[in-house]
Amino acid sequence: MFKLNGTVFTPSVLTLIGVPGLESVQCWIGIPFCAMYIVVLFGNFLLLVIIKIEQSLHEPMYLFLAMLGMTHIALSTCLLPKMLGIFCFHMPNIFFDACLLQMWLIHTFQCTESGILLAMALDHYVAICHPLRHATIFTHQLLMKIGVGVILRAALLVAPCLILIKCRLKYCRTTVVSHSYCEHLAIVKLATEDVRINKISGLFVAFSVLGFDIIIIILSYVQIFIAVFSLPQKEARLKAFNTCIAHICVFLEFYLLGFFSFFTHRFGFHIPPYIRILLSNLYLLVPPLLNPIVYGVKTKQIQDRVSKIFHSKDPS
Repeated sequence: MFKLNGTVFTPSVLTLIGVPGLESVQCWIGIPFCAMYIVVLFGNFLLLVIIKIEQSLHEPMYLFLAMLGMTHIALSTCLLPKMLGIFCFHMPNIFFDACLLQMWLIHTFQCTESGILLAMALDHYVAICHPLRHATIFTHQLLMKIGVGVILRAALLVAPCLILIKCRLKYCRTTVVSHSYCEHLAIVKLATEDVRINKISGLFVAFSVLGFDIIIIILSYVQIFIAVFSLPQKEARLKAFNTCIAHICVFLEFYLLGFFSFFTHRFGFHIPPYIRILLSNLYLLVPPLLNPIVYGVKTKQIQDRVSKIFHSKDPS
């Protein structure tokens, strides 16, 4: 067992062990993760192409969906290549600075995804509760500002965690990270001092960003449901409600998986480590995997365009 002797240092290279307890079968675990990555890239790229070429989809809701698709591609690309290198090619080492960069990018894109979901909820709120003002409020200039704003908010709020780890933490002789990617809490656990302040900084980012976004989204949908159920015609109520179904599904899968992973990591000490790690990986991969499918199933314009792409007409 490793015993501290008062000597600490900042390592140049860390070792990501992947899924603790399942090292012998990680190659097999890598196969479904590789398949998920291919589906994520294909589904989101296809969604971006359809939104670009279909003029009827150049509306705020679908432009936000395009932002979400780009975020999912970026997030999965930050995560999967290195993870597959660990699982399939036995390449566990990563430079310390590269690990910090991966951590910052992953958590930045997570916060960005939350901000886009918040913007989509506000878009639905204005479209249903104030339909006559929707076009004047959600202009293309505003959409661009929202896109830049959610990215800057995420990057700036996550940056202090990175700075604290880089500048204040001193590390033990071990450089082994019990995770398959550079997750904040897993890196902080290597520290010999200042652990509490770094855990608190991570909790602050999680609750200040995700907590604020959840509250606003819930309040928006309370107002939306009140407005929908007050509509006199049943068909109008169904149409208005149907436009929100896809976003509600995406909202639930992102936040429910997020909170489940968060609480199992911090309070599920009786849960085997490999289950916690796999849940953490799935939390990052399931929303990018399912979102194009959810919107493809619930959006007729996207269905029609996909049919045109994959089912060409007969030459006759």
